[in-house]
Amino acid sequence: MYYTLHQLQIFLKISELQSITKASEELHLTQPAVSIQLKNFQEQFPIPLTEVVGRRLYVTDFGKEIAQAAKKIITQVEEINYRTLAYQGNLSGKLKVSVVSTGKYVMPYFMSDFMTENKGVELVMDVTNKSKVLRSLERNEVDFALVSILPEKMNVHTVELMSNKLYYVSNYNRKLPKSFSRKYLFEKTPLIYREPGSATRSAMEGFIEKHNYSVHKKMELTSNEAVKQAVISGLGCSIMPLIGNKNALKNHELKIIPVRGLPITTTWNLIWLKSKNLSPVAVAFLDYLKERKNDIIQREFSWINDFNNV
Repeated sequence: MYYTLHQLQIFLKISELQSITKASEELHLTQPAVSIQLKNFQEQFPIPLTEVVGRRLYVTDFGKEIAQAAKKIITQVEEINYRTLAYQGNLSGKLKVSVVSTGKYVMPYFMSDFMTENKGVELVMDVTNKSKVLRSLERNEVDFALVSILPEKMNVHTVELMSNKLYYVSNYNRKLPKSFSRKYLFEKTPLIYREPGSATRSAMEGFIEKHNYSVHKKMELTSNEAVKQAVISGLGCSIMPLIGNKNALKNHELKIIPVRGLPITTTWNLIWLKSKNLSPVAVAFLDYLKERKNDIIQREFSWINDFNNV
C-alpha cells in the first residue's frame, strides 16, 4: 500500500462530512480533485470504504475504521511537527476556538498579532450560532468559545473582551412618519430576525416581549451578514449589533433609528470549561490577552464611541 498523508486527510474529511462536495469546500480543493484522491485511496483496499445510496454518500463500517486510523496517524504527524518547533524554542500546537457568527467581526482582531508572533501555532476557528458554539465547548472539542451571553448551566471561566451593543437599524433611505412611536417601528414595519439559537435573536425577542409588541410581518435569515444585506435592500428593519455594520453606516447604506430602551448592551466574553486542562498554546493566548486587550480595543474599536449618543 502506498497511500499518502494527503489521501488520509481527504478521506478523513469525507468521512466526517459524508460529502465529497463539502469536503472539497473545507479543504479548498476542487470536487474532481477530491474524487480522484478518494478513488486512488479506495483502489488500495479490497473492501469498499464508501457507498452511494439514493445519490447520498455513506461511509461503510470498514471505512469508519480506516477513518479512525487516519485520524490517529494525522494527529501523530501533527505532534511530530509541534515537537520539532518546540525543540527549536517556538510555541507550537493547535488553538481551537468556536465563535458565534457576529463574533467573526471581533475575534480575529484579538488573535491577529498572537498568530503573527507565533508561527508554530495553528488556528482552527469555527463560526456558527450560539447553540452549536456551546455544544462544541461542552463536548470539549474546542479550547475557547466567544459568546455575548454567558451560558447558565455550564461551569466556565471568563475573560471579558469588550461591550456588544445592538441598535434598531433600517435602510438609509427608508421614509418614516414625521412622528412615529416605538410601536409603529415594531408592529407596522417588517422585521428581520436571525434564526433560533442566535443570541442576537434572543436579545431582539426579549426586547419585543418586554414591551408587549405584536409583530405581524417578519422574516428569518441565518446569518448576520444576510440580515444586514436584507435591511440594506429595504426588505425590513432589525435590531442588530453595531459591530460588523461600520462600513454600511459610514457609506449611508444603513442608519440607526433612535429608540428608547436601546441599545441593548451585552459583553463579548471568551469562555472555557473550568474542568479544561489548557494547553501551553491556550495559556499563552490568555497571557497575551491580559497584556494586549486594552491596546487592541483602542486601536481597532475606538470608532464604536462615535455612536454612544445615538
